[in-house]
Amino acid sequence: MRLFLTEPVDQTERPYARRWWALLVLCLSLLIIVMANTALTVAAPDMTRDLGLSSADLQWVIDGYTVPYAALMLLFGAIGDKYSRRGALLLGLTVFAGGAVFGYLADSAATVIAARAVMGTGAALIMPATLSLLAATFPRAERAKAITLWTATAGLAIAAGPVVAGALLKNHGWASTFLINVPIAAVALVASLFLVPPSKAGHSDRVDHVGGLLSVVWIGSLVYMIIEGPHFGWGVKAVTAAVVAGAGLLAFVAWELRHPRPVLDVRRFAHRGFAGANLAVALFFLAVFGAFYYLTQHLQFVLGYDALQTGLRMLPLAGAVFVGSAVTGRLTPRVGMKWTVTAGMVGGTTALALLTRIDATSSYGDFLAPLIILGLAIGLALSPCTDAIMGAFPESQLGVGGAVNDTSIELGGSLGIAILGSLLATSYSGHLSDATAGSRLPAATLATAQDSVGAGYAVAQGISEKARQAAAQAARATDPQQAAQLKAQARELAAGARQMADAVGSSFSSAVAHTSLIGAVVLGIGTVVVALLLPGRPKGAAEDSGERQERELVGSAAN
Repeated sequence: MRLFLTEPVDQTERPYARRWWALLVLCLSLLIIVMANTALTVAAPDMTRDLGLSSADLQWVIDGYTVPYAALMLLFGAIGDKYSRRGALLLGLTVFAGGAVFGYLADSAATVIAARAVMGTGAALIMPATLSLLAATFPRAERAKAITLWTATAGLAIAAGPVVAGALLKNHGWASTFLINVPIAAVALVASLFLVPPSKAGHSDRVDHVGGLLSVVWIGSLVYMIIEGPHFGWGVKAVTAAVVAGAGLLAFVAWELRHPRPVLDVRRFAHRGFAGANLAVALFFLAVFGAFYYLTQHLQFVLGYDALQTGLRMLPLAGAVFVGSAVTGRLTPRVGMKWTVTAGMVGGTTALALLTRIDATSSYGDFLAPLIILGLAIGLALSPCTDAIMGAFPESQLGVGGAVNDTSIELGGSLGIAILGSLLATSYSGHLSDATAGSRLPAATLATAQDSVGAGYAVAQGISEKARQAAAQAARATDPQQAAQLKAQARELAAGARQMADAVGSSFSSAVAHTSLIGAVVLGIGTVVVALLLPGRPKGAAEDSGERQERELVGSAAN
């Protein structure tokens, strides 16, 4: 066997001898593109302070990655199928690493957002390539197991991002969270040349570029609308994006139905199982990303943990993902994906329901059970869905299959942060307004505190600082009457700071409970719909997971 792989995977010995090493490289590539988002949630406060970011700037620093990532995956997946899936992976790692270096050197909001957009473009090449190469490299009998490990890696990355970022922020600035991606991407890139065999579609048909570009338009506009509307209001930008997304989707569907070799055969969504698997993925990541968004804030702001401590306290979720993945790997072939996916979604609903008990007196222990249950739920549900989605596509469209799965993930995650994040902000503002009614603080100060939990604690800290200054002036005062007045003022300000901090903490805890209730209701309704859509376990002799799911989901549509 050659050390440097140039022979296409379909021409190598079967099964490919170093396929598990190849999977390690693919999982490493997946790890950094997921961590790039979760790590930023921890680095955001330092970045905001150093660059003077507004709330809108910070939102687009986060979502500047998401828009190109979601919009470009389908087109890039099809191009990878046509020309080279490994080539797409190598190019994506190069672009991603270049964007990370750009982000490390950035010194303004505009340059950080641009760097994140470059990284998102690289991620759009990497993500579908990892799944398509996995499916092409592994024989069908082992594919479900490999996808289970791939899914578990995604769960690990969600929790590992804050840990890595927290460790770096102990001794380095926020820019180090960009730079850490570069050596990992370099290792994955070199290892891909030696361990991941080349792969591409067996046909020579032209890529449906019109369909691909239409997918970029409607998915990009939809994600932009999801971000812009809830966070910044339904003004001209959000409404225009909504109109473009709707028109683009209609044009995309019409074009794909008429094209002889569409970039995505939209008729697949008429099959209940395929639609159910995609819906399950989207709903799950709506819940996971939404919950992750407010749980990290609660741990940092309300419970007072630093970045590293917050990351470490999210690790039980990652461990539970691995346990859930191991369980579903054994259960799914026996009972069918309908039952494991439904059980996982019930578990996710339960985790969110438990978070409705959060209040101002809650400690980390109150978050531990929901985190573990949510991790188990992710492991149970997602790998069978991903396996089913990939199994619905022929070998010539594995990149497109990976892109469909990953687009469902990104749309769900974007909706989770946008919808649940918006509900959280509205609920927090309302609760804090009630808690501070009758306060003698200026209206502008109260409005600032209602903007976010971080802003609320900053206001409380500012009042506390004024109390310390008054106390220091009292200590230096030579006039007893003036000293007494300053001491009284310091006591009053200190009490006001404590009251503000208590009001902010209790208001945010109440908002977390309220938002979790809405999330639990949405995921619970979705669980019922998915359970009705997914096929049951087939009768007769046992089959391997991939063959069974392909037959269940699409039948002749995959041909």
